[in-house]
Amino acid sequence: MADSDAQAPNSREGSPSPPEILSLRALVSTKDAGIIIGKGGKNVADIREQTNVKAGVSKVIQGVNDRVLTVTGDAQNVANAYRLIIAQLIEANSASSPTTSSPTSSSVSLRLLISHNLMGTIIGRGGLKIKAIQDSTGVRMVASKDMLPQSTERIVEVQGGADAIGSAVEQIGKCLLEDWERGQGTVLFQPGVGDERTGRRNANGFSSGSFESRRSNGDVSTRQPRGTSPGESPQAPPANGAPPANLRTQNISIPSDMVGCIIGRKGSKITEIRRLSGSKISIAKTPHDETGERMFTIIGTPEANEKALFLLYNQLESEKERRVGREAQMETAQA
Repeated sequence: MADSDAQAPNSREGSPSPPEILSLRALVSTKDAGIIIGKGGKNVADIREQTNVKAGVSKVIQGVNDRVLTVTGDAQNVANAYRLIIAQLIEANSASSPTTSSPTSSSVSLRLLISHNLMGTIIGRGGLKIKAIQDSTGVRMVASKDMLPQSTERIVEVQGGADAIGSAVEQIGKCLLEDWERGQGTVLFQPGVGDERTGRRNANGFSSGSFESRRSNGDVSTRQPRGTSPGESPQAPPANGAPPANLRTQNISIPSDMVGCIIGRKGSKITEIRRLSGSKISIAKTPHDETGERMFTIIGTPEANEKALFLLYNQLESEKERRVGREAQMETAQA
């Protein structure tokens, strides 16, 4: 089977996306990736030609069963491409189990990768938006609560037939394009990063293992982050007055009740994270939307920002474990 990875889109990497262009990623199994690519790359080439999109699948990682499918184009073309892909998978599954007459044989589950900062756009206030998408298309959608290891992406699982999923993808894509600026700085998930081979993964989806490089679709930004509190201001520029030319800005949202554990007493923990990573980190004083989460703005080189994210995630993991342990002690004491 020829690999089509080299043709995976990368035109958006390192620069904000034009509002009319959507790049939608999904996790697919190695088996499904083979079906999508096809013999000699024929299937994925046909999809590109029929729908006028860029499409590709990430390379195989030994010992990892998931690969990333990326489809880029306008929202309707991306939806049409996913419709064809789902139809291929359903046909392949039916061919492999011709005696199966299960009602689910004509439906599959698509695992879309969505920026944490854009989940609110898809879910909507009180879940109204995600309910509307389900009602109008007939799909079932499940949004994960946790970010994937060492990334700021979460999974939205879309279950249904080819036409239903295609319609849902089009609506999801339009939502993402309407609010595209909030997705800037997303740290993309890479299968195999932060799994059991590189470190321990906890229920939050964070990893305490070795830190590995990965891509971000963020870009350099010189805009001043929103107001910061004492102990939360960005670091001063380098003493020589010549900051690195490849600075990037990345934003992540943190639940308000977890912000204190990251800042630490008198700002001690956030100061240490800044020092170890070399990134500037500022924290918004107030939540940025109805979710109650506060925005962390990280500015530095790609390497420094990734180190900062790793340290932030480890701090969140430690705090969660501490809280779980405290709750267990309280339950034991009350028993």
